[in-house]
Parts: sequence; C-alpha cells; structure tokens
Amino acid sequence: MYGQNHLIQQLRTSSLGREDAVFAQIPGGGTVSFGALFAGAERMAAALAAKGVQPGDRVAVQVAKTIQAIELYLGTVMAGGVFLPLNTAYTAPEVAYFIGDATPRAVVCDPAREDETRDISGAAELLTLDAAGQGSLRDLADAQSGFEVVARAEADLAAILYTSGTTGRSKGAMLSHGNLASNSLTLRDYWRFTDADVLIHALPIFHTHGLFVATNVALFAGAQVVFLPGFDAEAILDAMPRATALMGVPTFYTRLLQDTRLDRARAANMRLFISGSAPLLVDTHEQWEARTGHRILERYGMTETNMSTSNPYEGERRAGTVGFPLPGVEARVMKDSTEVPAGEIGVLEVRGPNVFQGYWKMPEKTAEELRPVGWFITGDMAKLDGDGYVTIVGREKDLVITGGFNVYPKEVEGLIDDLPGVLESAVIGVPHPDFGEAVVAVVVPGAEGTSADAVAGALSGQLAKFKQPKHVVLVDALPRNTMGKVQKKALREDYAGMFSA
Repeated sequence: MYGQNHLIQQLRTSSLGREDAVFAQIPGGGTVSFGALFAGAERMAAALAAKGVQPGDRVAVQVAKTIQAIELYLGTVMAGGVFLPLNTAYTAPEVAYFIGDATPRAVVCDPAREDETRDISGAAELLTLDAAGQGSLRDLADAQSGFEVVARAEADLAAILYTSGTTGRSKGAMLSHGNLASNSLTLRDYWRFTDADVLIHALPIFHTHGLFVATNVALFAGAQVVFLPGFDAEAILDAMPRATALMGVPTFYTRLLQDTRLDRARAANMRLFISGSAPLLVDTHEQWEARTGHRILERYGMTETNMSTSNPYEGERRAGTVGFPLPGVEARVMKDSTEVPAGEIGVLEVRGPNVFQGYWKMPEKTAEELRPVGWFITGDMAKLDGDGYVTIVGREKDLVITGGFNVYPKEVEGLIDDLPGVLESAVIGVPHPDFGEAVVAVVVPGAEGTSADAVAGALSGQLAKFKQPKHVVLVDALPRNTMGKVQKKALREDYAGMFSA
C-alpha cells in the first residue's frame, strides 16, 4: 500500500512480513515493533490530513525525541507533506524566522511552548507533542483509523532542513524523496547494516545525522535501535553488550573515553563505531582503538548532501581523513574553476543522487552553490591524497561547528554589537577537546564597566545554548588588515589553546 510513495515504500520494505519484530528498545524496558511504528505513522498522517495538510505543505516540528516524533516524520511523508525539523534549543525569535520563511501548514511544538509558539505561528495549525509522546497531536492521531498513503515521486520534496550560511539568513535545504532514499540505501550497503544489527541511537532527530542517517539506515536494514532520548554515557555503555553499532559525534567518543568501564570486553559484541558532523581528532582515534580494539569509521556529509564520503568498512580507516566518495557520488577539489592535482588544497565539490534540490525560496543562492551540471560547492577546503582519501582542512565559509551543530558567527556578532557598552565583536571557533570547536566571542567594549559576564548573560535568552559563547574575551581592538577587514585567522591562532587544558 506504500508503493506509490517513493521514500515510505523503501523505508518499509525491509520489515514487511516482520510486523512483530522489534524496531526500538525504549528506556525502561519497553519495545516498539515495526508494525506498531508504521501504524502509528499512518494515524499521524491522518491527523495531519484532518488539519488540512496537503501534498507539498510544510510541517514544522520542534519537539523532544520520542517514538511518536519518528511516527510524525514518517506520517508527514505519508501525507505527502514536507518535514521541517527544528532544533529543540532554538528560541522563539529563532523559530519565528523559520516559520515565516517556510510558511508551514502545521506547527508541532512541546505543550510548554504552546503559548509562545502560537504568537509566531501565523495561520498555521498549532499542535503539541511532549517528551512522553502525548499532546493534542497524539490525541487527534489516536482518534484516526486508516489512511491511504499519498503518492509521491523521487523528485518530490520530503524535507526541508535549515542550515547556517554566510549572509545572515539561514537557508532551507530542500531534500527530495530520491535524495533521502538513495543515500540511505547506499549507507546501508556500504556500512553492512542488516536486520541482525542493533544500533545505539543517541543522536537528536532534528538533524541530518540522527534522522536521515541513523533512523533511515536502521529502517532500510530492518534493524533494531536502542532508542535513547539523548547522549547518556551510562545508557550507551549498558547497551553495548547487546548492540552492534553506534553512530555519534566526536563528543560522544571523548566522553565515553572518560569512563573506565569502556574496554574491549564491553565492546566485544560491537562491529562498528561511526563518527561524523565534526572532525575527530587523531588522538581520539588512537585512544579508542587502544581501549576497545575498534577503529572508528569517520565519514563526511552536510545538510545539503546527507553523506558524501566515508572511510571504508573493510580496509584502512585513516585518522584525519573522511575516506572516499560513496558509491554513486563524485568528489573533486577545485581552485579558480580548475580541478587541482592530488595533495593540493582547494574547495570540495560533490555530485550525486544525494545532492539536494536547492535552497527554499533562494534561487540566487542556489545558483551560487549548485552548478547547473549538478556539482555542489561545499565551501569546505579539502585535499585528496594519492590513494583517493579526502581530508577536510578547513572551511571557506565563516562557520563554527560545535558538538556537531552549525553556528553562524554573524548572527551572534549582531546581537553582541547591539548591546549597550559594546563597540564591536568577532565570533570565532577554537579547538575544544569535547565539542570539537567552541564558540568564543572577542569583544571590544565601548564603555567602562562592560564585563564579559554581562555580555554572556545578555545572550542567554536570545540564542540557543549551543550558539552561546563558551568564553568572552575583552580586548582593546580587533586585528585588521590594510583594507580594514577583521583578521579572524589571527584571532583563532591567538586563542587556539584556550581550552587545551
């Protein structure tokens, strides 16, 4: 019955005939079967349709990680809608931009944020879903029975994910059914996932990594997941003896290494540890292998492309690299419109069925970053070695990645510069042993009495916590070149060791 909906049909295929098989192990001892998951998704689809969601309509979602939230994702796609997940840390002013830009037909939020979300939701239908999977959406879904899944083709949109940019406006990356399905199928096969796997799922589901990599790959393989609400070292270590795989960001691995219970015996049943969303330090690679006997598999992707490269499942997993282009994906390193030889640094471009359809309502920005022949200009500086391994060496774009999340410095700088007593600021990312990079604000005070604590305190209610500076430095002046441009490279060098201890 799902055959006409490209993504849903493929997500369901591996568990057909296995409706009673366990999809998710829930903290506290409960389980959810594949049959129950898809039945719940159909009810969610019917509930959205009852609220007027039509094919192509956006459904904006800012809710806690629950099985019901996964059902909402699947149900949105079943209804022909476009799923728009939002970071749960976003403040009301941040969410207001996304709602205003995407003009969703429905907005789903936590009941605790219902009043503030109503003020910014405009004409959208407002529904709620809490951390226990309850709320007005769940009530409406439970009252539904039966739903005829809406036909959608490969080229139809399945999701919009907002990503940071360099212009001050977040960009909505449009991902089609074909983009998501092709990438999940490739990853399932490349990483050898089957219905015998048990994946520890501790990633958030408002992000490509947790939703379109971890969740989709598990469903494509008919695998089980240990479904954790978030990172919990105790829960992950407890799950390892009965699990086979873990997907995480570098922070997961650095924090797990701090626990003395992590050893070869505990990891003996595991076959694969995957890391992404931020660079993994060579030291972390080496410590992990020494403690567990496993070498972490590092891969590379972006919101606009899902996954593009991966270290091999079999073969050498080279620390400091992100491996080879995935099957069906091409990669090249360009400088001044010319492909550079192996070993030289340039801007990484990728092409393949994983590459997005463009930016929502931004044709000019799409034309700047997505070439007519399909190459996407990632903005990441990279090099390919003689063996074909890709190494990311930096970013052309002024972007900070902390704990796997993107932070656009101009957004933070704008708020700081508007504060009384501040003359100007520069926001940078510096190495951090836990988060990969930490946000640091270098501030020039414009009046006596301005303190670092006052600057930090003023931002706490304006920005999601991951965007807030972990340290504020007061200086007399920012370094500039002869053209007057602030030299952020010099600042990054000056403060590179700030968190090394």
